[in-house]
Amino acid sequence: MLLNSYTFLLIFLPVVVVLYWVIPRGYPRLLFLIAASLLFYGLWDWRYVPLLLATTLVDWTAGHYLAKSEAAGGGAGRRRKLLLTAAVAINLAFLGYFKYRGFFVDSLDGVFRLIGAGEPLPALKLLLPIGISFYTFAGISYAVDVYRGTIKPAKSVIHYLAWVTLFPYILAGPIIRYGHVGVQLERAQQRFRWALIGTGLFFLVMGFAKKMLVADMMAPYVNELFSHHAHLGLLSGWAAALGYTLQLYFDFSGYSDMAVGVAIMIGLRFPQNFDSPYKAVNPSDFWRRWHMTLSGWLRDYLFIPLGGSRGTTLLTVRNLLITFLLGGLWHGPAWTFVFWGLLWGTYQSVHVVAKKYGLTPKWVWLNRILTFIAATVAWVFFRASSMRAAADVLAAMAGLRGVSGEGILRVAPLLAAFIVGGLLWVNLLPNTWEITPRPKLRYALLLGIVLAASLLALSKPSPFLYVQF
Repeated sequence: MLLNSYTFLLIFLPVVVVLYWVIPRGYPRLLFLIAASLLFYGLWDWRYVPLLLATTLVDWTAGHYLAKSEAAGGGAGRRRKLLLTAAVAINLAFLGYFKYRGFFVDSLDGVFRLIGAGEPLPALKLLLPIGISFYTFAGISYAVDVYRGTIKPAKSVIHYLAWVTLFPYILAGPIIRYGHVGVQLERAQQRFRWALIGTGLFFLVMGFAKKMLVADMMAPYVNELFSHHAHLGLLSGWAAALGYTLQLYFDFSGYSDMAVGVAIMIGLRFPQNFDSPYKAVNPSDFWRRWHMTLSGWLRDYLFIPLGGSRGTTLLTVRNLLITFLLGGLWHGPAWTFVFWGLLWGTYQSVHVVAKKYGLTPKWVWLNRILTFIAATVAWVFFRASSMRAAADVLAAMAGLRGVSGEGILRVAPLLAAFIVGGLLWVNLLPNTWEITPRPKLRYALLLGIVLAASLLALSKPSPFLYVQF
């Protein structure tokens, strides 16, 4: 089931919200939330519900025994390390098998073909379990946080399961840690307030409008340009790159807003996931604003354990490259994602060195332009179907393929309008979190008009882009 579908918006969500607040607080309410979340997840593909439950059992058990071994003291340190290692390894094994097996097999086959050795390895096509990247990272964060003592373990497996299966974020994030909502789920004093519905609807409608009225309107034009990557010119190359840069932002930030809104309706507060990233003034600032829950995860569980920026500049550069390489691979089993991650690691490293020697520009406007152009170039690899396709788009952007390119006249006018409007939006307007919804009739009418327009645009729901990751 998609968040941007009639079934979810007009049937599932209203029924779940009403029943959630009607059912008595405590375990009955949590059990209902788990059942609703598993139904939501299972309607996408029931075959992978057992995998979700298996990883849940592994991580909850690991957290339970990590907490017990800490209380035991004595020689428990070694056992705790082994237990944490086992929990992380099992999570990564599930993720690696279902998401990356084909990628590594294909890569090995390519090496064997180059050296002329051996027969092709047996192919195994697996359907990617939806949301596995998100709930795997969530489970790893839980085990590590309990090991570090930064959170208390879940009171029960019911509390843990209610968190890890939460339907607002299970399909495409954001990456919610137990520390974000665990205490909220364990609270006994959650009570219904109309303000929760009002605020939740505001976030839901804003996110829905971003998806339906902006991202999905741009998608056909962006897809056409990237599908004809070999025939793009200067203008059409930049149209493709800028179009996707804005489409991805409105699509994923739209999903994040909808997830936040749905969570608020059931009394939960999710962390912010976007903070006007295209207003960033350097690569580090960009990743403090873009997909904030992922960047925070990579910082806390990868970059800092590697040594962070505590050592020499060379070691900092190494840690940045490793972190963003793995961050790129997390997004998908393709060399385009690997290169995208390395490119962002390089951006970060160049900024670290330039900042150390006082070589960064002094003007905020120039820093913002350079950062935005760097992000736009990186998104080409993120969107392209292959490294060759990315190279074609970049060559067109560099003016190596002429000015207009074939087919640009069919998509230019409307896409250009979306690009100009989108650039003004992301640079001049406040983001959703910077707006305080007010319970006034004129705002309610405006929100209703936006919702109606978005529903009218919902002729055929299309998955959010991050569902594929």
